[in-house]
Amino acid sequence: MEKPAEPAQGVLSSLQRLLRTLLSIVQNRLELVLVEVQEERTRVVGAFLLVAGVVAFGCMTLVLITFAVVAVFWENHRVAVLGSLSLLYLVVTLVAYWRLRHRLKHWPAFAATLAELKKDKAWLDEHR
Repeated sequence: MEKPAEPAQGVLSSLQRLLRTLLSIVQNRLELVLVEVQEERTRVVGAFLLVAGVVAFGCMTLVLITFAVVAVFWENHRVAVLGSLSLLYLVVTLVAYWRLRHRLKHWPAFAATLAELKKDKAWLDEHR
């Protein structure tokens, strides 16, 4: 006749399985974080390159348009044109600044990792 398994071995075996499962979950979540860090870095670099291009070509365009408009009105209204263009540039700059602030505040960094951690927490709460 076989002896029943000792309770200590059963508990130890269960603890080992639990530990392996927990380590596997932690490893999975860390890998997800690393993937998201890489994605964020790629997105940030791409955004900076686009911003640099927009700024460079936007400045060149504004300078050339300003020179052209001032040259057209040089005789009679050069001060009014310069003042109007300066005001227009200021308004556009402020609108762009506010849009950039809004975008940076609502940047979805690590959304997948946070969602997975919330799911893990909900599952643990259910199985308490």
